[in-house]
Amino acid sequence: MGGFAIGTSEFVVMGLISEIARGFGVTEPQVGHVVSAYALGVVVGAPVLAILGARLRRRTLLLLLMGFYAFGNLASALSPSYHAMLLFRFIAGLPHGAYFGVAALVAAHISPPSQRGAAVGRVMLGLSVALLIGNPLATWLGQLLSWRYAFGLVSIIAIATVLMTARVLPPGMGAPRTDALAELRDFNRAPVWLTLGIGAIGFAGMFCVFSYLSPTLVQVTGMPKSFVPVGLVAFGIGGILGTLGGGWLFDRYGFRAAAMVLVWSIVLLLVFPSAAHSPWTVLPVVVAVGTMGALATVLQSHLMDVAGRAQTLAAASNHSAFNAANALGPWLGGMAITAGYGWTSTGYVGAATALGGLLIYLLARRASAPQP
Repeated sequence: MGGFAIGTSEFVVMGLISEIARGFGVTEPQVGHVVSAYALGVVVGAPVLAILGARLRRRTLLLLLMGFYAFGNLASALSPSYHAMLLFRFIAGLPHGAYFGVAALVAAHISPPSQRGAAVGRVMLGLSVALLIGNPLATWLGQLLSWRYAFGLVSIIAIATVLMTARVLPPGMGAPRTDALAELRDFNRAPVWLTLGIGAIGFAGMFCVFSYLSPTLVQVTGMPKSFVPVGLVAFGIGGILGTLGGGWLFDRYGFRAAAMVLVWSIVLLLVFPSAAHSPWTVLPVVVAVGTMGALATVLQSHLMDVAGRAQTLAAASNHSAFNAANALGPWLGGMAITAGYGWTSTGYVGAATALGGLLIYLLARRASAPQP
């Protein structure tokens, strides 16, 4: 439920960009900066809050982070001006990565060792379900009443998550963790940084295609705008399959699963430009592109093996890496489109970033020595 709240909040601005622009009397590109402000909050907040919370028990930290998230979204719902909205979206993004990192560690800790990957996949599943259900629901609510209600809904879900976590998770869950300096020492090692690099580069391809999926479906596939939600649902289905599949792959193949997902990604992204010309081929490929989300689960699980005493900091920073990919993919794809290579060039650009991730994987494979 925590992942569902975060995923709904992260993506809902994209569905309500016109309504927010009218509400504040600004342009739609300016509202795009609201998305960037949230992403910046994730990148900054993940390592900072992980370090600040280093002495807290994981259960306590989870409750504080999700309570903080509820506050950030309530403040967003009540924003009096555009500039206040920028600030509040930055604040809302701060606990995003740290929450997912700690939640993944807790889920792995309370699960059998052979099912760690599956447990992490279930934590991450909330993001994919948010794409499939949460974002359309919040968008519909925002269009029907006001965009402010969408963020209010997220705040309610976040508060419910706090209450349910406090009720279900045992009070003694998670002994006090290592101090901040110990986490920083173990974090500053090649296996950790290379794993984060795989996510920041290799995952950019999925965001490259997804960010421009709507105009691709309309201008290349030739479908009406009413068809776009169908494409988004297809992507969300793929995301759910990928998140669960990533956990299954890691439990069976370990870190090698990252290479499998990256090779799969390269093939899909190379096929996408041709498949985009027909609705009969584009939807299956969009579902398949959504399965690239398996990489997030695999890397989150692998970080537990290579991070040593920097478990929380590394797990949280994984989401900073993916938000870096969320910025890099659309930027590179936009450059290709602006240069005149067309909407489907995002597939080729994405394949190149996935290949880059695969090359970093080969370096990480050599550097991932067993930790004491």
